[in-house]
Amino acid sequence: MININELKFDEKGLIPAIVVDAKTKDVLTLAYMNRESLEISIKEEKTCFWSRSRNELWRKGETSGNYQHIVSITADCDKDALTVVVEKDGPACHLGAESCFHNPIFESDERQAFSLQSLMTLIEGRKTEKKEGSYTTYLFEKGIDKILKKVGEECTEVIIAGKADDKKETIYEIADLTYHVMVLMIEMGISLQDIHDELASRHVIDKKVKQEKMTK
Repeated sequence: MININELKFDEKGLIPAIVVDAKTKDVLTLAYMNRESLEISIKEEKTCFWSRSRNELWRKGETSGNYQHIVSITADCDKDALTVVVEKDGPACHLGAESCFHNPIFESDERQAFSLQSLMTLIEGRKTEKKEGSYTTYLFEKGIDKILKKVGEECTEVIIAGKADDKKETIYEIADLTYHVMVLMIEMGISLQDIHDELASRHVIDKKVKQEKMTK
């Protein structure tokens, strides 16, 4: 951990703070902090910035209720910029958007960003707007028993590949299993956030257990 005194504030006593969503990893906003607002942010574990337009401290969510709970604050290699990872209570943008960065300028057709959420959205679309010839749509049409059967089959394939110590094949089969589990999730109305929250709660429990073992 570095000390605040090691940070390089500019001639106006400010340092840029890039706010990132802890769950989605999306960049939410670019704001500025001075020494006081940074100290408040650390003490309260909620983002507090310096408003350059109003020339005053600005606690995010103070009027909107859209607080940003700080997970971590990290300085860059030159110690003149910060990333602030947060869990947010609501939209980050004053216009009501989840992120302030929502005006696309360019996007490569060949380098489309992949995410589990985008895959979930695609799978859900195959259920709500059935596409002829789609394997995913076929699974939804066959129903829960067919989906569960495929999940079971893919579990077996993962076990076989893992037992054979075949890394490439195991990756392939885990990808297949993941896809079919996601189909099951959509069928049952389970979101990625539901799984995230469950795993997060287990992480806290596991951390407590480790701490208890260390004190014995």
